[in-house]
Amino acid sequence: MKATGIVRRIDDLGRVVIPKEIRRTMRIREGDPLEIFTDREGEVILKKYSPIGELGDFALQYAETLSKTSGHIICITDKDSVIAVSGAPKREFAQKRVSEDLEKVMEDKTTFMMQPGDNRKMAVVEGADKYTAGVVVPILSEGDTIGTVVFLSTDPGAQMGEVENKLAQSAAGFLGKQMEQ
Repeated sequence: MKATGIVRRIDDLGRVVIPKEIRRTMRIREGDPLEIFTDREGEVILKKYSPIGELGDFALQYAETLSKTSGHIICITDKDSVIAVSGAPKREFAQKRVSEDLEKVMEDKTTFMMQPGDNRKMAVVEGADKYTAGVVVPILSEGDTIGTVVFLSTDPGAQMGEVENKLAQSAAGFLGKQMEQ
């Protein structure tokens, strides 16, 4: 743990304000769930809660199946980082923050599909520029975006069409439904 030097008092309703600088750095937004942990030394630890992170092993198996079926690289993310990847080295994606472009897709709750001849590049994680997202579908659970399913390629000219779009939509729909149960 890293000390911040910031001290806050608990109000009469038991609330503590998390400073804006920490919220910005940790990408904690209004309405984000936080998980509370305690230990024997009396420490209270707040951790961003990732609902789809609970499906980690299941998401990895799903990504592996999609990758084998489609022949593409597959990433499944939560709102902040990649939780499962198949078809590419895990060290290039695992636990890395998602890009601002991917955050925008999640915020807008819209599907992104690279069009033929399109020169735009969408990175999935910050610093992994050799991979281009061809299809990105938000995972929705009870109306909220909780992550994405991403079809990637190392070839910027790779064509992804309706088949990849439908596979990604099916995966995102299924993962979203799993979270609602």
